[in-house]
Amino acid sequence: MVAFGKYLQRKQVDEWRGYYINYKLMKKKVKQYAEQIRGGSQHPRHVLKDFSRMLDTQIEKTVLFMLEQQGLLAGRLSTLRETHDAVLEQPDIAKIVELRESYRDVGRDLLQLLVFVELNAIGLRKILKKFDKRFGYRFADYYVKTRANHPYSQLQQVFKHVGVGAVVGAISRNLHELQENEGSFYSIYDQPVLPLQDPVVEAIKTAVDKLTHSTNFLNFLAQHALIMQDDLQTPSEDTIDERTYHFNSLLLNLGNTFLYMVNTYIIVPTADDYSMSLGAAATVCGVVIGSMAVAQVFSSVYFSAWSNKSYFKPLVFSSIALFIGNLMYALAYDANSIALLLLGRLCCGLGSARAVNRRYISDCVPLRIRMQASAGFVSASALGMACGPALAGLLQIKFKFYKLTFNQSTLPGWVMAVAWLFYLVWLCISFKEPLRNTEEEEEQERSKRNETTSMTDRVEEGIRKPLLITSGILPPDDEEDCNESEESAEDSRRPANSFGDAYRLLTPSVKVQLLIYFMLKYAMEILLSESSVVTSYYFGWTTSSVAIFLACLGLTVLPINILVGSYISNMFEDRQILLTSEIIVFVGILFSFNLFVPYTVPQYVISGLVMFVAAEVLEGVNLSLLSRVMSSRLSKGTYNGGLLSTEAGTLARVVADATITLGGYLGRNHLLNATLLPSLVICIGSIVATCCTYNSLY
Repeated sequence: MVAFGKYLQRKQVDEWRGYYINYKLMKKKVKQYAEQIRGGSQHPRHVLKDFSRMLDTQIEKTVLFMLEQQGLLAGRLSTLRETHDAVLEQPDIAKIVELRESYRDVGRDLLQLLVFVELNAIGLRKILKKFDKRFGYRFADYYVKTRANHPYSQLQQVFKHVGVGAVVGAISRNLHELQENEGSFYSIYDQPVLPLQDPVVEAIKTAVDKLTHSTNFLNFLAQHALIMQDDLQTPSEDTIDERTYHFNSLLLNLGNTFLYMVNTYIIVPTADDYSMSLGAAATVCGVVIGSMAVAQVFSSVYFSAWSNKSYFKPLVFSSIALFIGNLMYALAYDANSIALLLLGRLCCGLGSARAVNRRYISDCVPLRIRMQASAGFVSASALGMACGPALAGLLQIKFKFYKLTFNQSTLPGWVMAVAWLFYLVWLCISFKEPLRNTEEEEEQERSKRNETTSMTDRVEEGIRKPLLITSGILPPDDEEDCNESEESAEDSRRPANSFGDAYRLLTPSVKVQLLIYFMLKYAMEILLSESSVVTSYYFGWTTSSVAIFLACLGLTVLPINILVGSYISNMFEDRQILLTSEIIVFVGILFSFNLFVPYTVPQYVISGLVMFVAAEVLEGVNLSLLSRVMSSRLSKGTYNGGLLSTEAGTLARVVADATITLGGYLGRNHLLNATLLPSLVICIGSIVATCCTYNSLY
């Protein structure tokens, strides 16, 4: 395993050697800090100040050189433009060829500058992690946050390489003009997607895409999906190629996500009527809706394990289970069997392949479009959540075919059974199983990752002990000087092998985030699942009215995510948005109680909307924080971070639906308050827990 310091020296451009960050010096300083604090000759606060100043100086040196090089490239392009105009007036093949090669030279130098930026970004992030590891403190998050958000930020130049786009545009446009396209008046701006780009331009675009592969909104949605990456790879580590990526297969995974969410919520407006038609109480709808979530608790585990070996087979099994489950759900009416109804929903829950969908995006989609694919996962879920109740509102017809009854209660089952049958056919025709590495290839890939290391290293442990406590310093490794990176990559990347292993990797801040996720899913499930019972009792709403209300709630998901991801998250820290959203959820729950007579439609709708929207904002920010503070060992394997969050959310739904059924024994007049009270208590608990861990959330 090659130390990063040696790797950096080997990759440096000789003429630029003095402008790279001095990684060796900073590594020695970290060791000196530890010795000074241990000996009592240096106060920890002075260490923080000195280390920050050293980082600022190193970044300033690198950024000023990068800007100087960009200026030189811009000057060369300006000079070439004069020659370019002269050649266009008097075309000469030899001069055109020479000019195109000159533009390519500028492009190659720009590509070299991008590698310079990448190496410095890797070094900066590695030294920050090394500092955190030695002192047991998450200083990296604080440093990046304070520097990146400053109006005069130099760090933005490193991570966002401002100005590169203008140089790329100039090279691309001028090369396009010099192509053999006489008679055409179009430029690259008139034809944004050119079928044939110069290889140099393509190489630059690939480098830029891999360094900045997401916008704020796409990044926010991707974290909302909690599709974790293994230490945020560098461009050179993106080993996914055409062997593993297949666009139709990605679409099939997103289609599975959409159909499953439709399947989950399509029965909500009619579950109470269906229960009563089979001789059960209306509040049994909680059990009917929740039985799918009960099965999902178990299915998430075996689907996650199955995806280690295959993606196609789990999706086939999922489609068959959902097809059979929906058939059983539809046939329960004519069989007059509540047991068959529940078995049908349990069977549907056993077909929940969301763990496979997440895993496919994480493992089989190239890094340059992984954020877009993750955002597609969230969008498909949101769209399915809105379409389910809306579709139920359209199925207000009744007829018989032979001995089978088709009405508002059974049609959701029939429609979804047909949908899953069509999906299964499409799956068998179009899905392409990704090729998996052999053990030798995996070993070679692991060695390569260890050599190059990652561009961004996630901090593993959170805040264990503050830097200001001397005893918090960890003992130095014997090989600190020669290969400290360089830490045991094998240990730091080994996935958890059980829920016990996964639980031991959870820091207090991660546990609080999982509690918040449980709370918001519980509150949302209470609102959605009991809506048909509550609104029919207090307001006399029909199935169509309930369906419209639920569909409108579902349609708020994407606009709210756009607002938060594109604007609010740029104005406030995630932890500020988190705590504010929790308080708003608390207010929404509080105003939902039936404390006044009569209970009005505006009170129910407004309080429900406030709670639901705040919970949606909270979910995105919660999973965004969770993806950052969770151990990178939970980014792969069966017991990964996505599985843990899925289990927390699914358990919340199970408990919420059980609460609705138990609350029904108190009578429909007490159901609303009986189910809102636990939501209020859990919400207060999550707010208190957030306040206790607030300083550890970055």
